[in-house]
Amino acid sequence: MAATATRHRCLNGHPWSSPFKVFLPYATSWTSTSISTRSFATTSDELPTTKPRIRTTTFADKLNNGPAFSDFVSGNEPPLDPSEAYALKTALVGPEGKKKVITRLPPWLKTPIPDSSSYKKIKNDLRGLNLHTVCEEARCPNISDCWGGSSKSAATATIMLMGDTCTRGCRFCSVATSKNPAPLDPHEPEHTAEALSRWGLGYVVLTSVDRDDLADGGAHHFAETVRKIKSKAPAILVECLTSDYAGDLEMVKVVATSGLDVYAHNIETVEALTPQVRDRRASFRQSLSVLKAAKEAKPGLITKTSIMLGLGETEEQIWAALRELRAVDVDVVTFGQYMRPTKRHMPVHDYVTPDVFEQWRVRSLEMGFLYVASGPLVRSSYKAGEAFIENVLKKRRAGRAETASADIAGEIRATALGSGKT
Repeated sequence: MAATATRHRCLNGHPWSSPFKVFLPYATSWTSTSISTRSFATTSDELPTTKPRIRTTTFADKLNNGPAFSDFVSGNEPPLDPSEAYALKTALVGPEGKKKVITRLPPWLKTPIPDSSSYKKIKNDLRGLNLHTVCEEARCPNISDCWGGSSKSAATATIMLMGDTCTRGCRFCSVATSKNPAPLDPHEPEHTAEALSRWGLGYVVLTSVDRDDLADGGAHHFAETVRKIKSKAPAILVECLTSDYAGDLEMVKVVATSGLDVYAHNIETVEALTPQVRDRRASFRQSLSVLKAAKEAKPGLITKTSIMLGLGETEEQIWAALRELRAVDVDVVTFGQYMRPTKRHMPVHDYVTPDVFEQWRVRSLEMGFLYVASGPLVRSSYKAGEAFIENVLKKRRAGRAETASADIAGEIRATALGSGKT
């Protein structure tokens, strides 16, 4: 129910009345005429019938111009014939008059959304100890596969040391960059060792951002982390994926002799494309010198590197890179498809088919590499490679134990013969 309210005049003399008529109790009237009071408020029926004009948004257009949800999620469709599956498909997206042609993500690059109990447990542990992983920072497509094992012990995570901010700005990498990152966390080596001892992993990968702001590039921090891990879990096998330490080979030696089992450093791409792909402070030759110095610092140490395909490299350039790697006795190489993390990064030159990846795997093995992981979704710390290297290292350990036992038996036999005993 509504009642008529007294009209008032504004300062300019024009009559005015509120669209909402409110009745409130008054102690005294505003005029000489008494006004009846009510114990509650109600509004007038004379409400405005027109709505204020709202400017239309263009957000929907931006969504339409982007990739579809199905482009990122693998479905349960039956497998296609290779000739059809490997054919790149295009589509028109966007509003009428503004449609753009985009290339659909090939089916062999689609991965499931990470949503498993193991994934959630590992993520919670990492956040609780203030640790970072390259799996998250570099937006790795294998995160659901590596973190999604049936248990923590069946999962793989690559721990990223020294923070989540890099001092370099490579054109392929999505890790945040800054000239002055935050200081190192002195408790990080202990926290990392504690997390890994909880998971009970048999093999772990440690990597880091580049820290050119530090005198040693963070080499001693890296080495201390390895020593802490080995003290808490002596049986665990540790792979370290390091930076180039600005070419300081003494720092390479510090890490290589810290007790790790695999020394990894990525050349990322072929020599001709390195200036366009990597930060200007990195070079193909400098990376080769790191891999060579690591092997020389600890003979028998497994060395490993990774190459991205799809950046515009030629076949001859890949052959040349592989020959250079074998010349410095690199044991393991991985090939993976370059994936553009954001529009600010280098565009993908082409999507390399699984058949081509398989060819490079076979060719590399024929050149003498100990192991090769090659595929569109393979990354430098891909868990299939880790499983193989873990097996190789265990066999080497068993072989050394057998050799030592044989030597001891030989010494005992020689001593017995020398004393006249049979």
